[in-house]
Amino acid sequence: MRRQGWIVAILAAIGLWFFISIEPVLMPFFVSMVLAYLGDPLADRLEERGLSRRLAVSVVFLLLILVISLSLVLVIPVLGRQLGQFIESIPAILGWVQSTVVPHVRSATGLDLSTDFDQMRQTLVDNWKETGTLAATLLAKVSKSGMALVAMIGNLALIPVVTFYLLLDWDDLVAKVRSVLPRRWEPTVARLAAECDEVLSSFLRGQLIVMLCLGVIYAIGLTLLGVRFGLLIGLLSGLASIVPYLGVIVGISVAGLVAFFQSGELWMLVGVAAVFGFGQFVESIVLQPKLLGDKIGLHPVAVIFAVLAGGQLFGFTGVLLALPVAAMVMVVLRYLHDRYKNSSLYDAERSVSDEESP
Repeated sequence: MRRQGWIVAILAAIGLWFFISIEPVLMPFFVSMVLAYLGDPLADRLEERGLSRRLAVSVVFLLLILVISLSLVLVIPVLGRQLGQFIESIPAILGWVQSTVVPHVRSATGLDLSTDFDQMRQTLVDNWKETGTLAATLLAKVSKSGMALVAMIGNLALIPVVTFYLLLDWDDLVAKVRSVLPRRWEPTVARLAAECDEVLSSFLRGQLIVMLCLGVIYAIGLTLLGVRFGLLIGLLSGLASIVPYLGVIVGISVAGLVAFFQSGELWMLVGVAAVFGFGQFVESIVLQPKLLGDKIGLHPVAVIFAVLAGGQLFGFTGVLLALPVAAMVMVVLRYLHDRYKNSSLYDAERSVSDEESP
């Protein structure tokens, strides 16, 4: 038994080393896995209605392509334009803070922040300039390097191809993985996999829909209110909602500052609060009960740590894998916790009493 455990540990270490070694080429495959996982339930439902697997996958695949294409055509250009306008307005915002906010702080607290703010303002402006220069330099290098450009295009082109074939054979792949498990481990692994799937489906499918709905509500509300960069702030606030309450805190702070800087009128701040209040109302009354319930179990601190740790260790691929891996680790830790609570290490007296009982 101990020898088998060592063999499993060594194989796991070799597998981890292998994946770390080929990390640069894994991104399109992991993106495809996420898309296939999200689309498989819809394909299964279409199969139940009488469609063949290939036809059901084709319908789901076309829907995914349509949603992504509409996002790229309609949303990305507007976001890029608003982001550029926001970057250009940073010096004016900093100047307004220096001329308006800093004197009020000095009169209220006696602290003179003008010198420190001058240095901070100059540092921020310089960093924005350096960021633009770095981006231009990187773009120029990628454009000049034919191999890098071909590799980037190839990775992007792989995503729809791999997604289609993973969707097509998803159920068969799951069945084959289950069939090769050791028979003694198979029931436990299958039960843990079912729990992982429940958590992942609730978090990935449910939380993504919640984030998207909140982003749309915030973006439409701020845009109708006339707040500059409303689409950008709204969608980023929806994205930040992956951590409970972070999206509304960040969004209402940034949108409130932009609205006040834009008009200086109190009713704009009331309107911003009303937009985010309506979003929170919809989330608590409709989105959370219908889409998430109480199945997630991921603490907000665990979500933040998982995303930061995944990005630090494996870059963009790590960010993609952070939350699914965190959800699976949580399920395994819960299983190990239950095993520990029932072991003699936790309660030696209960173990002795069990042995003494006939």
